[in-house]
Amino acid sequence: MTTSVPATAVARTDRTLRGQKWLLPLAGIVLALVVWQVWSLSRGSDSILAAFSPARTARSLWELLTTGALLPHIGVSVKRVIVGLLIGLLAGAPLGILLGTQAWLERTVSPVLQLVRMISPLSWMPIAIMVFGIGDAPVYFLLGVATLFPIMLNTRSGIALIDRKWVLAVRSLGANRWELLRTVYLPAVVMHTLTGFRLAVGLAWIVLVPAEMLGVSAGLGYYILDTRDRLAYSEMMAVILVIGVLGYCFDLLARLLVARLTPHLHQQAG
Repeated sequence: MTTSVPATAVARTDRTLRGQKWLLPLAGIVLALVVWQVWSLSRGSDSILAAFSPARTARSLWELLTTGALLPHIGVSVKRVIVGLLIGLLAGAPLGILLGTQAWLERTVSPVLQLVRMISPLSWMPIAIMVFGIGDAPVYFLLGVATLFPIMLNTRSGIALIDRKWVLAVRSLGANRWELLRTVYLPAVVMHTLTGFRLAVGLAWIVLVPAEMLGVSAGLGYYILDTRDRLAYSEMMAVILVIGVLGYCFDLLARLLVARLTPHLHQQAG
């Protein structure tokens, strides 16, 4: 004997879930603001920490945005991140497919790649400046190194998960390498490559700020150093907040891109 759930109970449950969807994140933000306020006033209203308070930060952020002082730096940093992600994607995805399909090549270069992967991208900063000089080029190089490996390794993992029967079936039909790549490899690794791309977005923002603190004259990292030198601590906190918001927006766009390009996987998950 089966029992049906009343429509009113279902509607009430849906309203509760929708309410939690918005109220819980809002509660988390409010809690973070409270903790932030308490921390900034923990040593008194006349201490340096008070300059980092939410009220002063919001006031400085409003001034930076309304006067347009911060907008050029935001544009420069966003451009650098986009270029760095393109470098990592255009180099990492083909390299991952190549390593996954050519066993001899993977055995040859895997030790070197694993060694380089363990080196922090920021460790290359002095060498990048010596090789590429001052300007955007060393920043692009550091971002490219940071974003290359998550995309490459995730693409390589996608190749490893392909059922070999698919490859044999396509080859038995007379497919050449390009047709095998187009009909089997590329569709199979899209989700993995996009997952690596999303991881690369986070790494790009982590590397961007310190990379912009040396040898450039614009960007959010540069502006943080500028506010430190001017002792404009509330502006510094405002720029840090902007970096977090932009990073969150980039991650959100990456998630939307994954959902748009792989709708069948999300439908199955739902």
